[in-house]
Amino acid sequence: MCGICGSWEPGGLGDDAPAALEAMMDTLEHRGPDGRGMHLDRERGLAMGHTRLSIIGLDSGAQPIADAAGRRVVSVNGELYDYKRIRAELACDGARFRTKSDSEIVLPLAERHGHDFVHRLRGEFALALFDRERRELVLVRDRFGIKPLYYRLTPGRCVWGSEVKAVLAHPEIEPRLCPRAALHQMMQVMVPGTTAFEGVRAVRPGHMLVVREAGGRLEGREVRWWDLDFPRAGDHEGADAASAARLVAEVRDRLVDAVGVRLEADVPVGCYLSGGIDSCSILGLAAPMQQSPVKAFTISFDHDRYDEARIAREMAQATGADQEVLSLSAADLYGDSFATVVWHAERTFYNTLSVAKWHMSRRVREAGFKVVVTGEGSDELFGGYPFFKRDMFLHGGEGQRRHGAAMEAANRAFRGAILAEDDRSHPAFDELCGFTPSWIQPWMLTLERTLPLLSGEARAELDGYDPVAAIAETIDPERVRGRHPLDAAQYTWAKTMLEGQILTWGGDRVDMANSMESRPAFLDHHLAELALRIPPELRIRDGVEKWVLREAMRGVLPEVLYRREKFPFMAPPSHTDGAKRDGVDALLRRWMPRERVEETGLFDPEAVDAFVARWRAGGAADGDGANRDDILANHLLGLHILDQVAEAPAVPAAG
Repeated sequence: MCGICGSWEPGGLGDDAPAALEAMMDTLEHRGPDGRGMHLDRERGLAMGHTRLSIIGLDSGAQPIADAAGRRVVSVNGELYDYKRIRAELACDGARFRTKSDSEIVLPLAERHGHDFVHRLRGEFALALFDRERRELVLVRDRFGIKPLYYRLTPGRCVWGSEVKAVLAHPEIEPRLCPRAALHQMMQVMVPGTTAFEGVRAVRPGHMLVVREAGGRLEGREVRWWDLDFPRAGDHEGADAASAARLVAEVRDRLVDAVGVRLEADVPVGCYLSGGIDSCSILGLAAPMQQSPVKAFTISFDHDRYDEARIAREMAQATGADQEVLSLSAADLYGDSFATVVWHAERTFYNTLSVAKWHMSRRVREAGFKVVVTGEGSDELFGGYPFFKRDMFLHGGEGQRRHGAAMEAANRAFRGAILAEDDRSHPAFDELCGFTPSWIQPWMLTLERTLPLLSGEARAELDGYDPVAAIAETIDPERVRGRHPLDAAQYTWAKTMLEGQILTWGGDRVDMANSMESRPAFLDHHLAELALRIPPELRIRDGVEKWVLREAMRGVLPEVLYRREKFPFMAPPSHTDGAKRDGVDALLRRWMPRERVEETGLFDPEAVDAFVARWRAGGAADGDGANRDDILANHLLGLHILDQVAEAPAVPAAG
């Protein structure tokens, strides 16, 4: 797990190239504090940098790594599982290795298979591979986008990095917030492949950017090499008792394997543990695989509705885990650490779960751990979120609609946050899916509240722009049409919010901020490809979400967890108590004084003043409107912090 960065300028490197690369690497120090390396090819204009977090091959994994002939050089961020088996197979084919690093397998695989080498990689990774003979740079991102990778490409230069700040550190790039992206940040849903900053893009999950030189100019093309592919409606496996039993057994076997390979490391490995069946399943499998008690880390909040520590303790006791509980309060969630997390995430967030996870990863590292196995991805694959259940019931046929009343009652706590308080639809999604998925409807409502806050200049620049349509247009209709409504809902969420939210400010960025690697076992592609075949009526069976996973893990889950309904892991919003509101208010005064709102230019100062006044007058009242206003306040704060990050890229101090 590391940070990678670099630039390719066909005209050749100038004398300042080493200093420019060092500046880029400096922004990634938190991703790799254990070492750094660079590869400079002045004639070809190539500069590649790497900051290392040593986990595998502790004494022999320095990067970038070149092959013996000097034709190819690679820099990898992430983990490549099954690397020992692959090394042995390649050795039988004549390959020779100079390190014990898992990353080195990329070079002989690329020599033998060309671009198809990516299909032989298992794990979470982002990499840059340069081929001198082909005059080609390939930037690759893993199947789900667990590891980040950003770039800016012009005819004369390609700059890339594990984080946007590394790209912005290049001396030839001028940081500027993008008004369109700012609108998406406010509504929570980014257009896949975009960032908050103009000209800087993300390599999309399951894609590679192939950049080639022709006549001294660079040309790039994006190639999709993997995607979620749900069966056509009616082509799923059977849902009879025998088929269900077989799927339960296969899910168990593949999850056991996925957890097992993620416990492979030359340093101790722990687990994140909440009160959901996902992380509890991970711990339940990791415990018998480890010779000593597993170290489990749990977050506890100061609000009963959002605190899962009690249930997590029951799981820890059942497995004999060595559990550590980190209790977080308003000061932790809404203090200086808020700005620190925005700097690391490079985007806004609607809920301070991101801040909570930053505190947790810091504690994990203080406890001597560099690696944890986590439960992200289970809800995406097995139909766990309440908005999936809602679409299943509303659009999945008469047999499902009978659960509607019970569902609406159970989902009351999520209204105004991850579920819309009022139904919304959009023609672009109606055309794409046959309906507007429930997951995007609350963010459409947030967008409606955002538009009146925009400045006149921003309104003019955004005139005619439809952000919801822009999101829908990036989604491949051939992967949605003809699919069951649950499949369509899961696919559209996975292509947007899984990468843009769950794996970003809820995953890699807040973990690697503290030099700590998280490994989401459910996103092992062998398990994922099986999960896609599970019939919708087994994913959500008789109103029970993740039914197949529950049955597969029934032997390791305490009864209370086996029967527990999904409650998305969230931090208490600020309206839930006065101390949290006071914390947000202090952040607003610090980061959004009127003159700063005017300088940023995205929002009308009068409209923002009116919104903040209304927010302050709301007291600690609960309800849908309070949720939505809390979300807007968080996003406004985040954007104004991001604007100042662009001006002064040093990380804000955290308390």
